[in-house]
Amino acid sequence: MSRFEGQVAIVTGAAEGLGFGIAQRLGGEGARVTVVDVNSDLARQASDALAREGVSSEVVSGDVADEETARRATARSVARWGRIDILVNNAGIGSPVARSWEMPVEEMDRIYRTNLRGVFSFCHHVIPHMLERDYGRIVNVSSASGKEGVAGAVPYAATKAGVISLTKSIGLELAKTGIRVNCVTPGAVMTRLLERLTKERIDGMVSRIPMGRTGTVSEVAALVAWLASEECSYSTGAVFDVSGGRTTY
Repeated sequence: MSRFEGQVAIVTGAAEGLGFGIAQRLGGEGARVTVVDVNSDLARQASDALAREGVSSEVVSGDVADEETARRATARSVARWGRIDILVNNAGIGSPVARSWEMPVEEMDRIYRTNLRGVFSFCHHVIPHMLERDYGRIVNVSSASGKEGVAGAVPYAATKAGVISLTKSIGLELAKTGIRVNCVTPGAVMTRLLERLTKERIDGMVSRIPMGRTGTVSEVAALVAWLASEECSYSTGAVFDVSGGRTTY
């Protein structure tokens, strides 16, 4: 039997890149997947691609910065399949490159609403359904930047650090239940977003990675899949590095 046979997963930012790779991995092991993304066309294309692989999916178009998106995704998943076993909070946005005192305060508000408040909103709406069955796995996607800090991208790094603390705190709240809450901190991962950067920029990133290469979507998805499984039974509130050795703490 597949690890996620009969289970239901919500994956945010699942239309492409890392989010789609995670949805594909979970679906490939038997999960039914609710694809959440702000880009409705790409979300539909992702759902169609999953269907071609035999994965049953539901599409919820909306911005995770809006709490209503979390409410709709939760309600849609429960209405169709009657349960939610896995939540992967992957959706996130980057900062414009600017020093903190030269960046509009509104940029912090905008990035916070997606990167941190959005994660909180989905946890807020999904956890009660997990508590009803005393089972669930929540995996939050932070970033190596949340550990290190990034000059010129303070809102991004700060909100990703917030995701780490949110994970630890909710994990502690739920430690005596059957729900496990963990996060991953990817470094540079080769997605279409990274491919748009100049070779010099990518080379600069790689120079900071002890393994001397970028990560792949499949490598991150494999770690997320384990954290989303029943096998992950004695880890909660934990941070799992997937950065090629860049951030080993």
